[in-house]
Amino acid sequence: MTFSKNIDLNNVPKHIAIIMDGNGRWAKQSGQDRLIGHFAGVEAVRRTVKAAASFGIKNLTLYAFSVENWNRPKEEVDGLMDLLVDTLVKEIDTLFEDGVKVMTIGNIAGLPESCRITLENATKRTEQNKGINLIFALNYSSRWEIIEAVKNIAQDCIDGLITSQQIDEAMVSSHLNTAGIPDPELVIRTSGEHRLSNFLLWQSSYSEFHFAKIFWPDFDQEHLAEAIYDYQNRERRFGMVSEQIKHD
Repeated sequence: MTFSKNIDLNNVPKHIAIIMDGNGRWAKQSGQDRLIGHFAGVEAVRRTVKAAASFGIKNLTLYAFSVENWNRPKEEVDGLMDLLVDTLVKEIDTLFEDGVKVMTIGNIAGLPESCRITLENATKRTEQNKGINLIFALNYSSRWEIIEAVKNIAQDCIDGLITSQQIDEAMVSSHLNTAGIPDPELVIRTSGEHRLSNFLLWQSSYSEFHFAKIFWPDFDQEHLAEAIYDYQNRERRFGMVSEQIKHD
């Protein structure tokens, strides 16, 4: 089956989030340095952004670097930071021309200065674009994000701006890094692993999950289409029963 030809373009998720996993293992399979896998992963990002835009996806979040990733070998972390800067510098004109709006979530202040400046330039350059929102999760931790939201809400209570009785799901969501962005209907993880790894824990409470066995560098348009096709053939009940969904 060619999944690209069988998905319903009128029923695609508004937001897809991807845990891009397996770059290092992909490289090790061929006896190469792990950084080679990250370079190959950049090509997969290019393919996926173009494919998502062609399918009409409005928001695409890519888990690019977690807080836990700082624990990797220093040469790999340094290489990843350099790769991020070099890639954005090279790609920014193309992203701008394609109408892509670059956004970020995570503790961006904790990134190296060169990364912060490059990201700031990319987001500012594309902030008026109306195409797909390309959201990079960098130095990101969902637990950190939730804790920061709780701190800010608590401070609002202390300052008398709100009362504790006003705190609800909508208020918490509005204090998260993803405020204004719809929750992902579909979360994809490559490499065959079946876990979220501290990614969008609040936002993915009703997401559908698709686990691809391939490593991220091999991910392409057809794999994305397969995940969307899988999503479209599920029944999303949100706590209700099938009969209620069919009746609605």
